[in-house]
Order: sequence, then structure tokens, then C-alpha cells
Amino acid sequence: MAERIMTQAPRVLLVEDEYAQREVLAYNLEAEGFDVIQADNGEDALLLVDEDQPDMIILDWMMPKVSGIEVCRRLKMRPETRAIPVIMLSARAEEVDRVRGLETGADDYVIKPYSMVELMARARAQMRRVRPSTVGVTLEFGDIRLDPEAHRVYRGEKVLKLGPTEFRLLSAFMEKPGRVWSREQLLDRVWGRDIYVDTRTVDVHVGRLRKTLCAFGHEDPIRTVRGSGYALG
Repeated sequence: MAERIMTQAPRVLLVEDEYAQREVLAYNLEAEGFDVIQADNGEDALLLVDEDQPDMIILDWMMPKVSGIEVCRRLKMRPETRAIPVIMLSARAEEVDRVRGLETGADDYVIKPYSMVELMARARAQMRRVRPSTVGVTLEFGDIRLDPEAHRVYRGEKVLKLGPTEFRLLSAFMEKPGRVWSREQLLDRVWGRDIYVDTRTVDVHVGRLRKTLCAFGHEDPIRTVRGSGYALG
């Protein structure tokens, strides 16, 4: 039987001060395969982003302490959080409000009341952009091709046999070519945030990945960045 290679679930920060609405949203997001963390105000949302950076944020505009629009503004001003997609939820339907939300940096703007089916589609669209392998998009870098649905990796015409951990490592590298990943970041993305593994384990699995990628005489596409970590390309 073929071994199924699990991809670390994309993490969504859901920020909504209305409890019932938040619970419904969390239920639907989890049904879509997202790992959901929650906050009921903007201040806690900013703390959660600092502690455990999510892959995407769904953010209500009107909230206590710090408004959603201000949370979005602060996150989009910081280089380390600027790329996190933000879907803004708001009862403000006027064009001027939509424009303000988008100009503040929101990647999408959804007016309440909204269709849950449409919101989930918008969430998948944003995730397809930042973590394409989690929604089944084939990744390509040079002559390397990764098919997340078939769980296969090709280099040129050759099929490469990767273990589950090496497959997840390569997925992370190929989703963001050129990005330098620290060992701690790779542990979070590949092994999971609640799994305690020595950072040296990352070096072992990167070494195995390199060996497989270069098995047919190809050049090593993974770059070691001294003092920082690893990058693809």
C-alpha cells in the first residue's frame, strides 16, 4: 500500500468578537481542512500573530480594544507579516469603506451578511496563493515538479522517491523559492508547532532531501545560508 504523505494543515487566525459567529466560522474552516486559532479582539490578535504566525487571517472590522482595520494596517506595515493574506469581514457596505479596507492592505473584503460557501471559496483562493500545495496545486521550480495530490516528485523525467518528511520539506521550499528558512521555522512548518524535535533533525532531513534530488547527477538546488538556515535556489 502506498504511504500517504500528510501536509501540515494551513493555519488560520480567526478574529471575530461575536461568539456565535466565530464558532460557525471556525467549524466551517476546520471542515475545509484549516487549523484554526481564535481571538475575540484586535489586541489579542496582534499578540497571537507575534507568538505563532498564521498562514492567513480572517478579520472582523468592528472589534473592541483595537479595530480590525488598525490590526490590518499594523500587520501590513511590518516586513515579517506583510505577506500574510488578510480577509476583512465588515457590515460596512459602502464603496468608500471597501476602498478603505483594501487600501489599508486587506487582500479581500467580504460584506456581512455573507454566504459561507463564498467565504470558504475566498479563503481557499488566498491559500492557493500563499501555500499552493495545501490545495492541490502542482509546484514547479526549474526541472523539479511536485504533485501534492498524487504525492509524487519529478526531476526532469525521473520520479524521485521521497519519505514523508522530505516531501513536506520540499513542499515548503517550493512554495517560497528564494526564501531563507531558519531551522525553527522549518520545524514549525514541517513537523508541526506542537512537536518537539531537535533542530539538528532538520539538517539530517535536508541532507536526505539533497541526496535524493541529486541522485541522477543533477545540481543541488538547496542553498545553505550560514547562520540562518536553508533556501531553494
